[in-house]
Amino acid sequence: MDETLTIVVDGRPLPARRGISVAAALMAADHLRTRTSVRGQPRFAVCGMGVCQECRVSIDGVAQRLACQTLVAPGMRIDTGGPLAGEGGA
Repeated sequence: MDETLTIVVDGRPLPARRGISVAAALMAADHLRTRTSVRGQPRFAVCGMGVCQECRVSIDGVAQRLACQTLVAPGMRIDTGGPLAGEGGA
């Protein structure tokens, strides 16, 4: 049974299925940004297994967490450093 929960991404509530990774939740919401490069380019998960380090986000105030290795939890607060899709973001 799919259970939907709510996470907060860049200050906005976002539905997510229990049991998926933060990266998968972001991808399902078409929010393809996990961080911004030093040159200002949006970045997103590449390998999906924690090797590339491109999926680093802040989760509940803890920086440098790997979105592809972290499962969503109710009320989880995720900061990607960018706006949600449809709001000028990637």
